[in-house]
Amino acid sequence: MINTLFNGNARAALLAGLAVPALALPQMAFAQEEAQPATDEAQADVAIEEGNEIVVTATKREQTLQDTPVAVSVTSAATIERAQIRDIADLASVVPSLKVSTSQNSFATTYAVRGFGTSGNNLGLEPSVAVFVDGVYRSRSMAQISDLPDIQRVEVLRGPQSTLFGKNASAGVISIVTKEPSYTFGGSVEATYGNFDAMTVKGYVTAGLSDTIAASIAGGYNRRDGYVTNAFNGDDIGNRNRWFGRGQVRFDPSDALKIRLIADYDQIDEKCCAVFNLRRSAATGAVNAVGGQVNDAATIYDDVVYTDVVPFNKVRNWGLSGQMDYEFGPLTLTSITAYRDTDLKANQDVDFSSGALATGANIGQASLKTFTQELRLASDLDGPLNFLVGGYYFNEKVKTADQIVYGNAFRNYANLLIGGTPTSPPNDLAVDQLEAQFSALTGRNLINTFFQSGQGFFNAMDQKNEAWSLFGQVDLKPTERLTITLGGNYTHDSKDVTTSSVSTDVFSSLDLNAIRTTATSFGIAQTVGGILGVPGGIASATQIAGFAALQPALFQQIQAGAAAATAPILALRPLQFLPPFQNCPNAVESCSTRDGNFSYTARLAYEISDTLNVYASYATGFKASSFNLSRDSRPTLSDLAALRAANLAVTNLTSGSRFSRPEKSKVYEVGIKGNWGLASANLTFFKQSIEDFQVNNFTGTGYIFSNADKQSTFGIEFDGRVNPTRELTLMLAMTYLDPKYDSYVNSPFGDVSGTQIVNISKLSATFGAQYERRLANDDRLIARTDFNYSAPVQVQPGLLNYIGTNANGTPNYAPARDAARPFGREVNDLNASLTYAMANGLELSVWGRNLLDDRYLVDIFDSVAQRQSVSGYTNQPRTYGVAARFKW
Repeated sequence: MINTLFNGNARAALLAGLAVPALALPQMAFAQEEAQPATDEAQADVAIEEGNEIVVTATKREQTLQDTPVAVSVTSAATIERAQIRDIADLASVVPSLKVSTSQNSFATTYAVRGFGTSGNNLGLEPSVAVFVDGVYRSRSMAQISDLPDIQRVEVLRGPQSTLFGKNASAGVISIVTKEPSYTFGGSVEATYGNFDAMTVKGYVTAGLSDTIAASIAGGYNRRDGYVTNAFNGDDIGNRNRWFGRGQVRFDPSDALKIRLIADYDQIDEKCCAVFNLRRSAATGAVNAVGGQVNDAATIYDDVVYTDVVPFNKVRNWGLSGQMDYEFGPLTLTSITAYRDTDLKANQDVDFSSGALATGANIGQASLKTFTQELRLASDLDGPLNFLVGGYYFNEKVKTADQIVYGNAFRNYANLLIGGTPTSPPNDLAVDQLEAQFSALTGRNLINTFFQSGQGFFNAMDQKNEAWSLFGQVDLKPTERLTITLGGNYTHDSKDVTTSSVSTDVFSSLDLNAIRTTATSFGIAQTVGGILGVPGGIASATQIAGFAALQPALFQQIQAGAAAATAPILALRPLQFLPPFQNCPNAVESCSTRDGNFSYTARLAYEISDTLNVYASYATGFKASSFNLSRDSRPTLSDLAALRAANLAVTNLTSGSRFSRPEKSKVYEVGIKGNWGLASANLTFFKQSIEDFQVNNFTGTGYIFSNADKQSTFGIEFDGRVNPTRELTLMLAMTYLDPKYDSYVNSPFGDVSGTQIVNISKLSATFGAQYERRLANDDRLIARTDFNYSAPVQVQPGLLNYIGTNANGTPNYAPARDAARPFGREVNDLNASLTYAMANGLELSVWGRNLLDDRYLVDIFDSVAQRQSVSGYTNQPRTYGVAARFKW
């Protein structure tokens, strides 16, 4: 019955209809329950949800959600507790404009707002959606993928943010605000247990240490067995094993000065992530022939895979920050200084089968060391003018190292792809024959050198990034109800990259064009020599030239025949999996970028009445150039020509993507916000575009960087809540998007200008309901549910390994697009909890996430070294459990 009710268009229509009551209530006069004042000034900016009044700091000053003239979604600590939201990925279930996906490793997490988000699969890419924790920027998503700490609220700001955050964000901001230490002794402890033997414990304690010093400490541990079975060894994949600790100290030496020091540490040690075969190919048959297995593509949601490598992801993240706020008169000077250190070690199966073909990691190990300094001055004047000005400094060092190493079965696997027979040991040694032939053609001893175990690609890259910005914003109120806002941000960003990468794959180092030329010449000499009866059978260059002059027509036939006979040599190119890498800087490439940009905001906000506000704004954003920190980083076409001209190019070097150009965004936005006590509603219309959006595509062996010339979306966002009774709250949030490529001529799949962007759902919605019943003894019964829906969407625009060739030699992209079309997803995610909260602070809950056990594809990609095989990632199954929480 539930599945029947929530199907397709009927479900979307039901959710859309729920918006009507919330918008129809402004004419009703309901008394708003007065929010209780905070008992401690440290809690002054707590998100208060009584009577629909929510206080946020999205504009760097305390305002109610209604009075904040920006598109922002706020999730309070209470919602996070009730909905069992553990991390930012879970947060997406209650914020429909936010999408979170994880692919090959825990670090490969992507945050997207309004459909725009940068792939997390390459550490050279900073996110378009920036994450801040207590005002401190987290430069990569893996720096904040662990469980949320002692949360006060999470604000998701939609659209480019530049004039209030020193670190420019081109698509949006996720701002996590934690609880400040309180002078009143208090705290909480929580424990949960769920299916897959899941156990979570969290604790938080705060107290005053003196009249001017307060402190808090928080910690948590989260473990769970994996939900995917590795049929090769019986192990499980997709587990949870993470913990965090966080300590804060607050100093209030005077009424004017407040200092907040924070130290945090978190660690992840998990087996992520399971890869499923979605479509077999002839190459997959070769994997089977050498003893490897892959899952049945028809039963991917049975959660069974085959891999001979036990994957691991180890992320260690720690940081120190200090914030000082000093008030002198109506001005407040704020300084935030922070240092963060993130380390990653990872390993996974490269071929995603139980065959011993290859092992390694796209990110074997990495480290990020980041220093940031923000200084800003804000006013709180009684007159019509207020302002905020600031400066921001960012310094980061990134080190990455990864490798792919051939296993014991890879030579036999390659032998089959060349044309050998699947016997063990193989008696039709196609690889041996090839080595002998190529030894003769090159004059090198290549016997027993192709596809040997231990050969591979070893990649190491360092990046130094330094950036600074000056930013500010002015609010002018010419009338009591009208506010004019102007803001600007100038950002300068510099990056310098050094690479040290080596390929020991002998076959990939061969110049097949040169070998074919030699083989063709030899075939011609042999044929002409036979015709002329030359002793030894091989004609000399002089003899060949004479023959060609006397018999031009016959010689052309001999040339064509020799070329046809040697053409199969070039067909071996797909087996050159790991070609040499052109390290940089070099005589042609500086491997440095220097970017500067001015971004700005202009906004009009008008208070129609005490309950209704409107605003209109135009804003721009910027993200600097990004380097491709992967083994597929290649020079541009012009740099390739210069390298070849200088005789510096390594063998088999092709052009590609060394870096992507800067990303620039802009948004036109009109919004209306109302709060009538019993109900509140926010409605936003926007047109957002990004020029040179930085795109990262996985090829099956590496990554291609590109810039989408211009992509845009028209959108409508609605969120509202209504309290039909004192006990019941209904909530609805919806996002409609119409995304398209305005111009993308050189996409990996050809010119896609004017087409829809396939991997962004047009409609996303969350419907929530909470019922809170007070019992006679002041105990409370709290029931909460939310249903998250995303309309059907194709997962990827195409698959690179299906690109064909037209008769004229140009690429044929149609097969690549057609191959990806069957793989789509639709999200129907139902979550619920029931809590009995006692007056003494003890709470007992039962909860469930993805209660409908809705399964879908998160992402797909070309299978590694298995041409025209397709692999992918799936979402998590149903989870449920019980929880106990005590607060004092």
